[in-house]
Amino acid sequence: MQTLRDIAALRAFVGAQRSTARRVALVPTMGALHAGHIALLRAARARAEAVVASVFVNPLQFNEVRDFEHYPRDLEGDAARLRDTGCDALWAPSDATMYPEGHSVTVRAGRAAQGFEGTHRPGHFDGVVTVVAKLFNQVQPDSAVFGEKDWQQLAVVREMVQDLNFPIEICGAPIERDQAGLALSSRNALLSEEGLAVARRLNAVLRAGGGAEDLLSVGFEKVDYVGLLAGRVVAAVWVEGVRLIDNVENAGHPLPAGSR
Repeated sequence: MQTLRDIAALRAFVGAQRSTARRVALVPTMGALHAGHIALLRAARARAEAVVASVFVNPLQFNEVRDFEHYPRDLEGDAARLRDTGCDALWAPSDATMYPEGHSVTVRAGRAAQGFEGTHRPGHFDGVVTVVAKLFNQVQPDSAVFGEKDWQQLAVVREMVQDLNFPIEICGAPIERDQAGLALSSRNALLSEEGLAVARRLNAVLRAGGGAEDLLSVGFEKVDYVGLLAGRVVAAVWVEGVRLIDNVENAGHPLPAGSR
């Protein structure tokens, strides 16, 4: 696996793949890789002969400076996991490469960003589509794989690709869960055993058609929202000061009073 730190080296790698008619798939990440990310890499491998994973903690998509500063970073560990998975290249740009001094052009997310995460994290999706657009221009992949755990983000990226005419196939990969049904997330590592026990109730409550009051009753400290979005019940909750999101297919349950 090649570790690439500058755009010239990245484009040389991608050009070499193109010269032998190899398709290229991109898996954008912010690092802190876990089994859920590995599943994205497997999905990418099924679509392309060459897989590029990017690791970049994007400051534009954080609402709180503290969250950005405390986001887990372990590039060496991430590189080892990618190498073990058979990834072909790691694109690991610096902040200065992604946002050089004087950088002022950004992308604004469209209608898919309205409500839910867009309401509770203002500006977040603008940061997402800006960095994703830059990654797409840098790597120029044939396809890109995103996890369905971030259901609204997937819709936002698809809308951007359609509206800005990126010639890239956007693929959603199913949510990876632990044995208790908890969606895998780097944030899970911030929870105590007691917090994890509460977090593992989220999926079950959503599958049973529960709403905000039900989530509060099983131990969550706060519910940002529960609602329907493009065929899924989506939710964002807090436990031990950690914000978790999840979604399940809508089984036809009407959301009870108190959902939002």
